[in-house]
Amino acid sequence: MTDQADAAGFTERSAQRLTTRETAERLGVKPETVYAYVSRGQLSSNRAPGGRGSTFDAAEVDALARRTGRREPTAAAGGLSFPTGITLIAGDRYFFRGVDATELARRHTYEEVAEWLWTGELRPGMRFTAPDETLAAARRAVGALPVHCGSTDRLRVAVVAAAAADPLRFDLSREAVLGGARSLIPTLAAALPAVIEEVAEEAVPSGLARQLWPKLTGRPADEASLAVLDTALGLLIDHDLAASTLAARVAASARAHPYAVVSAGLGVLEGPLHGAASGLAHRMLTEVLERGGAAPVVADHLRSGRRIPGLGHRLYAGEDPRARTLFALLAEVPRAAPALAAARDVVATTARHTPLHANVDLALAVLSVSSGMAVEAGETVFAISRTAGWIAHALEEYGERPLRMRPSGQYTGPRPPQPLPIGQASASQ
Repeated sequence: MTDQADAAGFTERSAQRLTTRETAERLGVKPETVYAYVSRGQLSSNRAPGGRGSTFDAAEVDALARRTGRREPTAAAGGLSFPTGITLIAGDRYFFRGVDATELARRHTYEEVAEWLWTGELRPGMRFTAPDETLAAARRAVGALPVHCGSTDRLRVAVVAAAAADPLRFDLSREAVLGGARSLIPTLAAALPAVIEEVAEEAVPSGLARQLWPKLTGRPADEASLAVLDTALGLLIDHDLAASTLAARVAASARAHPYAVVSAGLGVLEGPLHGAASGLAHRMLTEVLERGGAAPVVADHLRSGRRIPGLGHRLYAGEDPRARTLFALLAEVPRAAPALAAARDVVATTARHTPLHANVDLALAVLSVSSGMAVEAGETVFAISRTAGWIAHALEEYGERPLRMRPSGQYTGPRPPQPLPIGQASASQ
């Protein structure tokens, strides 16, 4: 779910010349400091064409940034690459602050994993609570939406309502941001309408997974299924610089408040190649169960040139570790057996054509199909879970220089100066 590298693009950019302003931005210093580096012999410069100002070699500037500890985001592999201490993806595994993420998610609740991601401290028994006033505002806003709106529409509106209810949302201090996050996440879950409206709030025990369950399905929650949902929430909290996370960091770089950061992430998450991908896998599994096997369904996808949903991941050569973890837990849920068998049938059938492994979207689809959830349930789980990750990245970005993620466009339009355009006369004239 993150962009892959393009080494050729990196080489081309490294050979570019930077203006004094661009050099200062990349180093995080004032323009006069750039010339101080030149006078000390730490940086070389060439006179710009026309004799106005100086230019600097981008690779040399990046090397100086590394030496001075002021390294800014650079073009790496066709995207942005910059230091982060949150998530590492390596060798078909991923880690939250150096700890195996799958082990964290299996052994600890979503709230405990979120606290680890935010603070680097494990706080057993941590629970998030939605303030009454904030929750009331979010529910009123969500309740005013047309009935055809999806869950992501409702979540976006709930975030805006929660922001409006928080007059101190522009306080970007660490404690204020964390306090807001601990109230926003349960607000998002509680603001969604219950599938069966007769379910009383008092009947829903504490803990985010238990709060979210009746918003996803009308079936009663059993402990094994709740464990799958809670683990899924913990697994999906972060996954390095996925597209939505990059959007969230750009917003935080502009010093947007945390609610606006989450709104930025939600806007990107809704795309069919990101958070909504599990819905495609849900539909596919439903069709496999209806048609009695994966072969005709996979054949239809191949015939029409469509990707097989829920298979393959650009960051993992083997099976997505998130899928592997959820499949192991789903195997302990008796009612999940048919959907789980259908998923395995899809993987085995597709392997005859191309060796693709299951990803987390397929695992979420097994959970949603077997639990009687709606098509978009996986997207809802993804969005609420990833909110904690966006907050973690916002906290990290708030500690960096503002507006540091300012790429330069490569203009491809007509070369100036062009003549002033002349409007065409209307037909009536």
